[in-house]
Amino acid sequence: MSVYWFFPLFHSIGCSSNDQGIRVGFLQPSEDVGDTRDVFSANAVNISIHWTRIRQLRTWGEEFEKSPSISPPAFRQVGQLSPSKLLKVYGQLAKSRLTILVVLTAMSGVALSPLPATLPVLLSTALGTALCSASANTLNQIQEVPFDAQMTRTRTRPLVRRAITPMHAAGFALATGIAGPALLWTMVGPITACLGAANIALYAGLYTWMKRRSVYNTWVGSVVGALPPLMGWTACGGKLLPTTTYPVELFLPPFLTSGTITPLDLSLIDNPLAPFAFFMLLFSWQFPHFNSLSYLVRDSYAQAGYRMLSVFSPTKNALVSLRHAVLLLPICSILVPLSGLTTWMFALTTLIPNLFCVRAAWRFWRRGGEKEARVVFQHSLWYLPVMLGLMMFHKQGMVWLEWLGFTKEVETVQDDEVSNTVIQE
Repeated sequence: MSVYWFFPLFHSIGCSSNDQGIRVGFLQPSEDVGDTRDVFSANAVNISIHWTRIRQLRTWGEEFEKSPSISPPAFRQVGQLSPSKLLKVYGQLAKSRLTILVVLTAMSGVALSPLPATLPVLLSTALGTALCSASANTLNQIQEVPFDAQMTRTRTRPLVRRAITPMHAAGFALATGIAGPALLWTMVGPITACLGAANIALYAGLYTWMKRRSVYNTWVGSVVGALPPLMGWTACGGKLLPTTTYPVELFLPPFLTSGTITPLDLSLIDNPLAPFAFFMLLFSWQFPHFNSLSYLVRDSYAQAGYRMLSVFSPTKNALVSLRHAVLLLPICSILVPLSGLTTWMFALTTLIPNLFCVRAAWRFWRRGGEKEARVVFQHSLWYLPVMLGLMMFHKQGMVWLEWLGFTKEVETVQDDEVSNTVIQE
């Protein structure tokens, strides 16, 4: 069965012919005609197409009206894939690197939870999260084939280069979209499963739909990226909303307490403020990360007709990046330790990395160049793993010397010395 790829491509293209070839303008959806004309003129792209090829397509069109079974001359059937190539295509549909990041952030929620988690729950959470991410990414690519074909960085995706049929990709998305939430529901819990299903709906539904209609698609995408840690948190049995029996607990810094040392009740860390702090960290991090990247590829976004802030207002795009870079300072220095996720030493150790990122975001906003945007993007790449690593290092109630076995040895030596002193006396 032949798959015709060019019909949706011309859905959002305006063409006008001349002696040299064809002038193609990629239209930007908008509410009024005036704005559409402005974007059309700004994003128009000159593409020279040989007239022989055009005549071939016209000839095929006339023949297709007489016999619809005739395939277009430049489009072929999708060939058979070997198992290894098929797995590679599935990985590309799932955006394997992005899916790995999603799974790691979900596992960080498990690692920082004060509640225990069994090995089956841990593995089921990781696999279920990966399946949900694979389904969402595949559904996103199915909807954006004609637009991905217009962008340099996405035109090699499997559906664009016809490595797999849309029907096959839809089957893969359906299978992973059902298996992921089902696995989470049966092996982990209904809340985690609902979060996984919500992530699929938000990313493949609302976010993908908004990308060509509103610049606020970035805010929706940031919510999607901030949900996986909550999946890890709820997988251990943690709750997300406060109740009368589940109130918000505050862990004040030592200098604000009465000075008396009281035993730490680790069960108090399981309070709604902890997952909220986790959510805000991931939510705000995505703006410096994505806004700087979108600025670097803004021409491609404009060509494909995506309504990105970096296309319509590069200055506001950099300003939003700066705002959230600054917001990460109180999130790390106040909200995270106040929630009990970490000790207050986390506020000090994260101060320098945060200041580095704020300085880069400030320069990006003041100068607005690609060099500054690239620096912000590079900082965002190391920022998240560093923050998650420091959160684990400063985890509340985690004594690393005792965990490594050093504290017990010291206590044993001290006990032996006391015993020897008593015997001598």
